[in-house]
Parts: sequence; C-alpha cells; structure tokens
Amino acid sequence: MSWQRSGRVWQAAVLVLLLCAGTVAAQAPASGAVALPDTPAGQRMNAFLAAFNTGDTPAIRTFIAGNYAQSVLAERPVDVRLGFFVDFYADTRGFDVRRILQSDEQQIRILVQDRLVGDWLELGLQLEPEAPHGMLGLMIGQGVELPEDLRPHGKLSDADFAREMKAYVQKLAAADRFSGAVLVARNGQPVFEGAWGMASKAWNQPNRLDTKFNLGSMNKMFTAVCIAQLAEQGKLSFDDKMGKFLPDYPSADVRDKVTIHQLLTHTSGVPDYFNEEYQAGAKARFRTVQDFVDLFKDKPLLFEPGSQWRYSNGNFMLLGAILEKVTGQSYFDYVREHVYKPAGMTNTDAYEMDRVTPNLAIGYTTNCPPSAAPGERCNNLYLHVVKGGPAGGGFSTVEDLVKFAEALRANKLLSAKYTEIVTTGKVHPNPEDKEGWYAYGFQDIRENGVRVIGHGGGFAGINGNLDIYMDGSGYVVAVLANYDPPVAQRVAGKARSLLAQR
Repeated sequence: MSWQRSGRVWQAAVLVLLLCAGTVAAQAPASGAVALPDTPAGQRMNAFLAAFNTGDTPAIRTFIAGNYAQSVLAERPVDVRLGFFVDFYADTRGFDVRRILQSDEQQIRILVQDRLVGDWLELGLQLEPEAPHGMLGLMIGQGVELPEDLRPHGKLSDADFAREMKAYVQKLAAADRFSGAVLVARNGQPVFEGAWGMASKAWNQPNRLDTKFNLGSMNKMFTAVCIAQLAEQGKLSFDDKMGKFLPDYPSADVRDKVTIHQLLTHTSGVPDYFNEEYQAGAKARFRTVQDFVDLFKDKPLLFEPGSQWRYSNGNFMLLGAILEKVTGQSYFDYVREHVYKPAGMTNTDAYEMDRVTPNLAIGYTTNCPPSAAPGERCNNLYLHVVKGGPAGGGFSTVEDLVKFAEALRANKLLSAKYTEIVTTGKVHPNPEDKEGWYAYGFQDIRENGVRVIGHGGGFAGINGNLDIYMDGSGYVVAVLANYDPPVAQRVAGKARSLLAQR
C-alpha cells in the first residue's frame, strides 16, 4: 500500500508499469506511426513491438528469452517477465510509435500511444555495452510531457469533459481493465459520475456509486488529520519524540530519536509491518493497532531518522498508537467521531471482512495461485488485512471521499492554519522530482501548473486515488476500484489531463 508521485520514471534492468496518474490526454496524431532507426537499439525495439503487439504469449516469451541479457534474466526469469508483459498487453492492446525522443547505437527512447484508450507513454531500452548486447531492461515512463504540436488545444465544457471521461472509462471497463466507481465534482456538485464492473462476481452484484471499496493507504489522510487535531489542541507537538507517548516501546532508538513529524513524512526509518511474520500469520489475528505494532516493534530502524524518505505503513500504525495513548479512545472510535461524522461520511469505516457489511466490494486480483488460468481474477480475501486501521485498509465510497475533501477544504476538520500545515509538502520522495512532495499523510504535487493534494492506495485487488484541486476551481476527483493497481490512477490521470483543458 504505497504512495507514488506521478511523473517520469526510468529504471534500468527492471520492468516498470506506471500507467497511472498524470498521463496526458490523447488526441489523434498528425501523422501515422513512425519508423524506428536501423540501429542495434532501434532493431531491438522494433523486435519488441512486433512481438508485443501481437499479444501472443509464445511470441513474447521467445522475444524475452532471445533478447534480454543473461545477467538480467538471472535476476528475474523469463516467466516472471512474461507475466508482466501479458498483463501489460491486456492494459494497452499494444502501441503505435509517434515520435523518437532519443536514439543512438545502444539506447532508444520513443513516444507511443496505447491502442486501447490512446494513453501516451515513453518506452525506452538500453543494451549491454559488450557483445552480445543484450537488453538491460524495458523502461516505461508515464506522466509524459508532450511536445507542443501533440498537445490537446481548446477548452472543454462540462459536457465535453463528461463525454470524454465516460468514453475513456467505458473502453477500460469493456476490456475488463477497470472495475469501480468514479466521481468528479466541482464545489461538491457532480460533473461526472459512474460505476462499472462487479462488487461481487460470485453473486453478480454490480458496483454502484455508494459501493464501499477498500481504500488501501488512503486512510493515512484521515490519520494525519487526527494527529493535527491533537496538535492544534496542544496535546502533542509535531516535534515531540515518540517515547514521550509510548515510553515502553521496546526500541530505545525509536523512542528517543523518532519524532511525530518523521512518522507523518515517512522519514523515521521505522520498518513496515508487511513482513514475513505478517505473511505467515492468520490475517484474522490483526484487528487492533497494537496487533500490528507487535509485528515490527522489535525490529531495528532502517536508517537514521530524518536522513531518508522511505514509505512504511509502520509509521502510521505508530501514529495510531500515539493517538490512542493521548485520547484514551480506540483509533477507530476517534476517527469515526472526529473525521467521518463532521464530514458527513456515513459509509466510511474499518469494516471487518469476516463480518456482514452491505454493499461492500470484494477485491479481485490477477495475483492468483499457480492453479489459476492465465488472466484469471481471484478474490483477495486471503491476502490483505481483515480490519484496516491508521495506515490503510479501511473502506469508503467515492461520494464520502468528496465529502471529506470538501470538509477539509472548508476547514471543518482543522483550522485554516493546520489544514495548510498538514497538506503542504515537507519532503521530496524522489529528489529528482521537485514538483512532487509528501506532506503529513498527503501528497502535494504540481500537475499542469496546478497544486493538487490527496493520496492514493493500492494492494492486490485494491486501488484508489483522491485528487483535491487547490487552485480555486473547486474540483475533486475520487476514483475507487476493486482491481489491481494502477487502474484507479489511470482513470484519475485521464481526469487530470482533461481538467488541464478546463
């Protein structure tokens, strides 16, 4: 359950699927597909596209086995990479080359459009410097900044926006690449809304606007608001050490060095609780904040507090423990009373998966047992937590997320001063991306020159994204899905690109 800034990402020798937030709106190119250069790198990219665009699994396997460097295949075997490419083809239906961005003998970067919905991406590859010049990896970049002549022009009306969004999501849903709900509102009033797919495939129950979806890490926003409320009341300070509130915590380093600020910004070095003990344990064991803290409380710090940024759900679980200590309430009672209720969020809570909760979506993932057929979707009930908490795993609806955004922006949950403190970026998760910040449980980014805050969430069969526009336009984009990431970020990215034309 991690947060990720939209933007260009390049990672050599690793397959990266980043078809998500920030993708630029597609438009018909002025000309057809572009021929690639007759260089070793260009030839290899041509061979990849020829195999990949068929969607034929044996052809793709043959390409991987015959073109990747042996050292790379030793790290990730052919069949591991094959599974990625099979899913990637289902997401895109292949690519058409639109522009060559960089080319020499050993590497190439190209601008492409996918054939399913016309999203723009960068593809790149680099070859080994020595013979046999095998591929070191395929790089996939999203959040593409298009050349001026390929950018969409003109202004969209509300009707145009809704029509474009509907066509886009319907194509994804028809290809079984999206299942969930979408709500785009301006000043709390819907501009576009809809639901697609099944909340329960077993019972043939469709998703609805008021379907409750698992949030993944989006709960971190609620936890951060709770902590800021306590700071505003003078019950704690962001500079306080953790040991002030949890003096019996086993690790002296954590007690004496880690501050609340560092927990809120993922700069503490506290490890995650998604570890071997969690994986081996019965998920029904973990229901309270302390149940999760017990999974990592004896683990050492991963780095000196304040020296790095590293996403860890352990940070927010400790914030939940601090909240319980300060307030004398359970985390669940406090957030229900002080966030959900004042925001009017009547369909949001940490619903337990072994209890009967009406209109709750089941998550579906392609991360299935080996006995499953290729492309089959399995439910995720044995993979994620039975009850979510301060770090994620609760449930909400797109309607409730818009209510939360409106309450936050109207300073109903915090004063204007503390709302600004919580949502203003503190650290760069990626030092090279100066437009992407992490605040206190919120992302704070600049997208098409506009400040957008919010958070995403993802796990097997779980994906969500909330974008709150802070430019005075009043827009909020809420997307929740019960399919694997990055389906929600992909839809949110389309909304971002279209809103740039408003």
